[in-house]
Amino acid sequence: MAENKNQIAIRNNSHEIVVPEGDQDTLIYWMENYFKHAVTTAESSRKVQKRDLSLFIRFAEKEEVYTRHLWTPRLSRSFIDFMRTTLRAGGRRYWSDRTINRILAHVKTFAKWIHKLAPLPLGNPMQNIRLMAVGESLDIERAFSNGERRRLLDAADLLPSVWGKSRDRRRNKNTEPVARSRRKSARPWRNRAMMYTLIETGMRRGALVNIDINDVDWDRHIINAVEKGGYSHSYSISDEGLRAIRAYLDNERDTDAGDESNALFLPANTVKNSTGRLTPIVVNQVWREVCSMAQVAGKTPHSARHAMGRHIIEKTGNIAAVQKQLGHRNVAYSVQYARVSNRELRDVLNDRS
Repeated sequence: MAENKNQIAIRNNSHEIVVPEGDQDTLIYWMENYFKHAVTTAESSRKVQKRDLSLFIRFAEKEEVYTRHLWTPRLSRSFIDFMRTTLRAGGRRYWSDRTINRILAHVKTFAKWIHKLAPLPLGNPMQNIRLMAVGESLDIERAFSNGERRRLLDAADLLPSVWGKSRDRRRNKNTEPVARSRRKSARPWRNRAMMYTLIETGMRRGALVNIDINDVDWDRHIINAVEKGGYSHSYSISDEGLRAIRAYLDNERDTDAGDESNALFLPANTVKNSTGRLTPIVVNQVWREVCSMAQVAGKTPHSARHAMGRHIIEKTGNIAAVQKQLGHRNVAYSVQYARVSNRELRDVLNDRS
């Protein structure tokens, strides 16, 4: 972009940013500089922020707002209305309240940065925009019950005997005794260990796939994992969880081990173009199949995180213990596990004997 004599150079930390003139003073230009000079989070977080800000800018451009000086509080409110009223096929909202809050948080930070460096005519356009109240912001109602936990772990224990086996016994009719063959890509011991790790630590699925084999501290019963945002957190794990990981190492991991990956949970060696690590999509697939076996409906891998938070509160009543185990940087998230759930409240109201 060519500079002219009317352009103003401003400094952001140690970097110089030129404020363009006229039609060149675009929101796209400011977003590019925002990520170049101001955003220092992990790459995964940068992708989410860029997606959210790009959504806002596409909306602004549809409203014929291309340049910085045309961004007003009224445009910001219109953007919120757009997200609240956009529907999917079938009538469901495209963005949940929780997702809208995340998008607004990113746009608010972006607007504050712009306004600080190059003040907007009507002030910071996001200053008076408040995030929506979403009730129990951690969805702790989705935590599975103790009975569901037991069924999930029982189903996980069945994986080595049933996972990946042919359902057609006649395929092996000439063998004695009759035995069903297993797919070459099946990894029942790995999948069992993954289920135990999620349930017995409360870590996120993204952290699960980031674990290296050297991150397991067998003596201290701790697993170090890289969490979202790029920071490392140490999760305590139960004896059962460690034994499940040990069984995977003893029975299966060497099948896929190679020099290309230090990951604890490896993709099968039959997977072409593998990066050497599993993806969260694979974790979801395993979780859904085990839930089907256990007849547990409506629960996700994140339900295990909520269940761990509720379990610690029930056993200790200590909010700090929840924060330590789950790695919440803001204690407000941990406090929510001390709330009485709707199910518990119904039980109390119905128990009048």
